[in-house]
Amino acid sequence: MKGIVYKSTGSWYTVKTEQGNFYECRLKGKFKIKGIKNTNPVAVGDRVEFELEKKGKQENGIINTIIDRENYIIRKSVKLSKQTHIIAANIDMAFLLVTLTNPTTYTTFVDRFLVTAEAYSIHTVLLFNKIDSYTKEELVEVMYLMDIYREIGYECLDISAKTGHQIDRVKSMMNDKVCVFAGHSGVGKSTLINALEPNLNLKTKEISEQHLQGQHTTTFAEMYDLSFGAQIIDTPGIKGFGMVDMDQEELGDYFPEFFRKKEDCKFNNCLHMEEPSCAVKEGLENGELAWSRYRSYKQLMLGDEDTYR
Repeated sequence: MKGIVYKSTGSWYTVKTEQGNFYECRLKGKFKIKGIKNTNPVAVGDRVEFELEKKGKQENGIINTIIDRENYIIRKSVKLSKQTHIIAANIDMAFLLVTLTNPTTYTTFVDRFLVTAEAYSIHTVLLFNKIDSYTKEELVEVMYLMDIYREIGYECLDISAKTGHQIDRVKSMMNDKVCVFAGHSGVGKSTLINALEPNLNLKTKEISEQHLQGQHTTTFAEMYDLSFGAQIIDTPGIKGFGMVDMDQEELGDYFPEFFRKKEDCKFNNCLHMEEPSCAVKEGLENGELAWSRYRSYKQLMLGDEDTYR
C-alpha cells in the first residue's frame, strides 16, 4: 500500500493511504537513508510504501520503502552535531514565522532557514507575526526588516494570528498546496493554524514571562488537511538551525542578491571574503546589500555554529 506520513513520533508513524484511511506504522528493521545520518529516517510529508500486519484485532503497517523525496527542509541537530533532522518533506511552500520580541527571531536564524530552502528549491514566505503587540518603534524595526527581505525577492507579510490581520492573504497563498509552518517556539504557529482552521483547536501556550521564550506546544511534526484545500505541516519550535554541510563555493548561490552580483566580481570563483574587486563587498559599501545578510554569510562560511539561533 502507498500513503503519506501525517505524523511522526520517532518510533511510530501515522500514514494516510490514497483511499483516505489512516494506519499506525513502524519501520522495517533498521532504516537508513543513503548518505545521511538522520535522527528521523522518516519525516512528515514522506510518501511511503507499507505492508499491513494483523496482531489480534489491531492492524498496523510496516514501512518498507520511502519514495524519493521531491525536496525537504533539513537542519543539523544542535545537541547531536553529527546528526541531521529532516523537518518536513515534499513541500510546496514554507512559511517562516518571525517575531521581533517575545521571542526574538534573529536574522541569523532567518537567513539559515532561507539558505536551506533555496538549496532545495522551496518557495518561502516570511510571516512577521504579532504585529498587533508592537510599539511604534518596534513597528519601524519590523518594516525595516521586511524591506530588506522584500528587496531580495522574498514575499513578506505583517500578520496577527491573534487579531486575524492578513490571515485571509495567508490562506489564499496556501490553496491546494502542502505547506510547512516553522519558527521558534512561541512565535505563534499553533495560534495561526487555529486562525486558519478554528475547528482544529490546537493547544497554545503563553510566552514564559521569566525567560521571554516560547514554550513547546507542538511536540511532534504533524500534517493537517484544511477545509479550503490546503495541507499544513505544523512543526515543533526550533531553538537553533544548524546548517548541513554545504560547499563554500556554492553557499553564495543560495543568497539570491549575492548570486545576482557574482558575474560582476573580478574572479568567477569569488567567495566574497578577501578577494579584490568583489561586487558583493562593493554592494555592501554602497548600501545596495544588507550587512546583516553578509554577517550571516560569513558565519556560515567560517562554520561558526555558536550562532544557531
